[in-house]
Amino acid sequence: MTSNKIKIEIWSDIMCPFCYIGKRKLERAMATYKNASHFEIEWKSYQLDPDLKKETYAADGLDTYDRVAQKYGRDRAWALEMHQSITEQAKAIGLTYNFDKVVVANSFDAHRLSHFAKKNGLGNELEELIFKAYFTDGKDVSDHEVLLELGTQVGLNAAEISAVLASNAFAEEVKFDIEESHKIGVRGVPFFVFDRKLAVSGAQPEELFVQTLEQAYAGWEGKNNIQLVDAPDAGSCEIDGTCK
Repeated sequence: MTSNKIKIEIWSDIMCPFCYIGKRKLERAMATYKNASHFEIEWKSYQLDPDLKKETYAADGLDTYDRVAQKYGRDRAWALEMHQSITEQAKAIGLTYNFDKVVVANSFDAHRLSHFAKKNGLGNELEELIFKAYFTDGKDVSDHEVLLELGTQVGLNAAEISAVLASNAFAEEVKFDIEESHKIGVRGVPFFVFDRKLAVSGAQPEELFVQTLEQAYAGWEGKNNIQLVDAPDAGSCEIDGTCK
């Protein structure tokens, strides 16, 4: 990370459908904003379900729709409709979601790899591939072979990736991000913090991101007091794992 740019920190979890949507909306906003070159993105770790075990999830034989319906005490038709709505929102900005193929698994190791990629200046590139692997391609992003494949695709060294995944490297960095999110008041993801002054919660419209970019750029020299941007409710996944 360079020190002469305005940082946009994004707290996100790989299994959050609105985090991928929010990523793309921010990118589209930056593509239209004349001063976008003055900004840089830093991904921060967040886990919606840190205790999730893939084996437990798979053992009950429920698919994604049944699982969500059971969690919220609703029926399968409700879950199908909710996921279809999210799929349509993703499609509207050029993303393909295949919830039928999603492999739900713990995201901790993917977050560790994300920190390794960030250290090598490839954080944003890896984040894109992990989101696509999870929501579009139906890959198990807790599988080390999958993570090795994704890491090498963005240019990370295969041997170094294997060493990271075989150890506890970057575990403390993941935990620090999550602890920090609680301190600054993150209640759901995606959560965007601009220059430690302005915060945007949820996958807001591109127009609001442009306004926030303009405001952050104008106040670049101000004090670091985070102010939540006044905005309507937008798609996000909350601290209890609820996505809406």
